[in-house]
Amino acid sequence: MKAVRFHEVGGPEVLRYEEIGQPAPAAGQVRLRVAASAFNAADNGMRAGFLPIPVVLPHVPGYDVSGVVDAIGEGVDGFAVGDAVIGFLPMAEDGGAAEYAIAPADALVAAPTSVPLADAAALPSVALTARQALFDDGNLEAGQRVLIVGAGGVVGKYAIALAKRAGAHVIATASPRSADAVRAAGADEIIDHTETGVVDAVSEPVDLLLNLAPIEPSEFTALVRLVRDGGTVVSTTAWMPAPDDAERDVRSVVVFVRSDAERLVELASLVDSGDLKLEVTRRIPLAELPALHAEAAAGRISGKVIVIP
Repeated sequence: MKAVRFHEVGGPEVLRYEEIGQPAPAAGQVRLRVAASAFNAADNGMRAGFLPIPVVLPHVPGYDVSGVVDAIGEGVDGFAVGDAVIGFLPMAEDGGAAEYAIAPADALVAAPTSVPLADAAALPSVALTARQALFDDGNLEAGQRVLIVGAGGVVGKYAIALAKRAGAHVIATASPRSADAVRAAGADEIIDHTETGVVDAVSEPVDLLLNLAPIEPSEFTALVRLVRDGGTVVSTTAWMPAPDDAERDVRSVVVFVRSDAERLVELASLVDSGDLKLEVTRRIPLAELPALHAEAAAGRISGKVIVIP
């Protein structure tokens, strides 16, 4: 089968489009005929060697995947050959940038039926990040106020939709090019951070500050003043600590997304109900994945890209 792998860490040039053996599922695993994998920034970090996830080389990237169950290992219940599924695969193990992929059965859920199966690969880790940040780590509740910094990205738009569905008041920062999309996602207030200081633009304290942007530490610290006493700061920028304010009992959490099949079932159902709009910006063939990594290394990726074998 065809796959993209890297045999050593380094620049995009270490990725190889090559023929490898078809894997067989072990106990507790299934094999998928891959419909698509999704590109994430962490794929770039793992390939380059600066994200500390202990992959075994050679490594197939692409931990978000959609596909059809092709073979089932011993002890697997709840799936049958032919089932359409999505999953967030263990990041340290081989992913979905191949014609076939092995997945732990407990990481897979039924794919949403209202979107093409390939496009559904774009959902798992980004939607789980938004959900975990808001509710598991941020404890957001109906009637509360949340400020989402960097809301124009894929995670941000999912976070807006999920927060609004939960009954929160959503304030979002966005540039002019993403303002319409942020508004469509349901933001109550939009701050153009290219023209207005966020601290000056927020008129009332917020219960939760969710940072999704690579902002300067001093700017992040200043934003904490907007959080009410006893509130929460959550950040997805794992390379930078999230500031807190212990004197006011404002705690901080840095999110690193976790696989959660139960929550992924909920998110897939929200796609089918129309509460979440699945975002796919580009679709590329598997052979072009090295070129996509080169774009990412140069900082030019926006939106969500899926990779089709």
